Amino acid sequence: MKKSTTFTNFVQILLKEEDVISILKELNYKDTARKFTAHQLLVFFMHAALGQWDGYRSGVVKAKICGLQTVCFSTFSSKASEVPYELFKRLFHLLISRCNRATKRQLHLPNDLLLVDSTTITVGKTRLPWALFHGERAGIKLHVAFAAATEQPVQVIETIDRYGS
Repeated sequence: MKKSTTFTNFVQILLKEEDVISILKELNYKDTARKFTAHQLLVFFMHAALGQWDGYRSGVVKAKICGLQTVCFSTFSSKASEVPYELFKRLFHLLISRCNRATKRQLHLPNDLLLVDSTTITVGKTRLPWALFHGERAGIKLHVAFAAATEQPVQVIETIDRYGS
């Protein structure tokens, strides 16, 4: 759990709530929530990913243990479905740019060889209706460039994976 706490604290230092608000404004999304904001959803997702939570229902109990705000599981689900996917993509790129820049300056690292990988992620077709895969599934393919020297992702690009290739 110590690694999770360190990682989430690190991300919260680099990605402030103002960054989330700024990107949402660019995306013309107005976060009208009083109780559970898009920034709180981001923190919930970080804890859920690191803790390998089973879903929103189990996340409600675990969120309270992690010090997150107590809300009904349907609130998590509703917020996750209404917040634009592009927000998290831009936040991830912002996080990468802030990490890489500081690391390169501090360690005086030269440009290095990049490792490249692609992974297909499939979900139900209602979750990503713009990325139909086949049948009742939707899918995207993530193409990741990874710097071996710094052990950090450098660039992530998603494409629509139509045929499971």
